Amino acid sequence: MMRGTHWMLAPSLAVILAAATSDVAAQEKVIAVTAERFKFTPGVIQLKVGEPVVLELTSLDRKHGFQVPDLKIDETIEPGKVTRLRIVPDKAATYDFHCSIFCGSGHEEMAGQIVVSP
Repeated sequence: MMRGTHWMLAPSLAVILAAATSDVAAQEKVIAVTAERFKFTPGVIQLKVGEPVVLELTSLDRKHGFQVPDLKIDETIEPGKVTRLRIVPDKAATYDFHCSIFCGSGHEEMAGQIVVSP
């Protein structure tokens, strides 16, 4: 009788473990952000308080910077590489970001916002 009990528990355990693994992966959202001369895409990044997100920063043309002063973020984005930045917002707010590496005439317009909602 004990053998039959173990057999019945095993499939249930597998379902529970698979569900737990899926929940962890689903909790971390990935947002691709591209940089190229004078713009970021998307220009507005929407996040929610307490939800982990990974920004995958890539450059389409040359070296750029991704600076969010109020979040103490200052990353370099190299062409041909992905810079991963994990964020877990802890309060609702709007944070301005900009390119921190001069990329030519129009550089000062290369900016966007991270909008964190409750």
